[in-house]
Amino acid sequence: MIYQYVAYNTKGEVVKGKLTADGDQAANDLLDYAGYNAITLKPYSPFFTTDFLKDQLSQVKPNDVILLFRQLAMLLESGTDIAASLDLLQQQVSSARLRRVLAEIVSDVRDGSQLSEGLEKHPKIFPDVYCKMISVGEQSGDLETVLRQVADYMEKSIVTAKQTKGALMMPAITGTIAVLVILLMIMFILPTFSKMFDSMGVELPGGVKFLIDLGVVLKENVLIIIVGLLVAGVAAWAYVRTPRGRYNLDKLILKIPLVGRIRHLSELARFCRSMALLFNSGLPLPEIMLLASRSSGNKVISEALMGVHDDMVKGEGVSGPMAKNKLFLPMLVQMTKVGEESGSLDKTLIAVANSFETEAEDKIKSVISLIQPAMTAVIGGVVGLIAVTLMSAMTKMYEGFG
Repeated sequence: MIYQYVAYNTKGEVVKGKLTADGDQAANDLLDYAGYNAITLKPYSPFFTTDFLKDQLSQVKPNDVILLFRQLAMLLESGTDIAASLDLLQQQVSSARLRRVLAEIVSDVRDGSQLSEGLEKHPKIFPDVYCKMISVGEQSGDLETVLRQVADYMEKSIVTAKQTKGALMMPAITGTIAVLVILLMIMFILPTFSKMFDSMGVELPGGVKFLIDLGVVLKENVLIIIVGLLVAGVAAWAYVRTPRGRYNLDKLILKIPLVGRIRHLSELARFCRSMALLFNSGLPLPEIMLLASRSSGNKVISEALMGVHDDMVKGEGVSGPMAKNKLFLPMLVQMTKVGEESGSLDKTLIAVANSFETEAEDKIKSVISLIQPAMTAVIGGVVGLIAVTLMSAMTKMYEGFG
């Protein structure tokens, strides 16, 4: 690994430079040997390198991390130490980025760091929730079990996320296709009939004339419209990237009929599983709530969880603060209260997660079954309206000939 440093030399002068070492400790040793007193020492990260290009072309998929955790648990159970296990797995992974990250983690572990500390340096691949659980597993001496629990949790989260994403994407894709079909009819098919009726001196109904005029305007200004849509899309994307924009988008998604309910249930189910897993690991509840808030995929729910965390710190428990916010459904509040009183919070939360996931799956099936008939009805209605008005115009034309 390449490091860049700022240090004092033997003359007291400030010097800067780069060096290659196997880890942080080795880099410090090299500086000491050269007579340098380090001020700062950190990995060298140039703006653009072949490693950077490889990282962009070889993203780490969640399934890669799941497989890594399962294989690591198996190797640890067989008696292989962590560094040797990671070294072996590094040679087998298909992702170039994950291979490089594992090399850094192996170096950290051999320098005396815990596995969780090495993972924490790569939050985009290993979120805080997983690192904290692995840290607890290291302290309890049950790392293999924790690694399998994290892998199981990730698998369930991936399935739920795919189902939710499908439910959100289907209406958007189908709606876009419906709009495009209608626009093509208005812009290219109706004008043909308009010319035919104009040549015969037949006056078209007001509705058809409006659609034809709209098609002409769209056709004449298609470039301006496309550029306008692109600008609006980029502006919307930039706004959503801001904290306030992301919050408003997540708030809007939760209010969409059916789809909002699915997203709401999925996020609550994910929270319940995370909290149950962390609680079972032995973490204190305020810290669990803080981690759950950071890992939430919806900013509205994340802020709600932070509110619960703040009230918990004041000594109000878990179910009490939840009851103040309507985002936490009655079933979740009641089962959390039962879990608090019985000391089995992890079991009650898993039961709630299973219930929410089942309801979300049912609603996803309902949404998918409704999309096709609804869009067919919309397109059929527009086409039917156009056909009826054209037939009416043709009838008038035949009456005029008579």
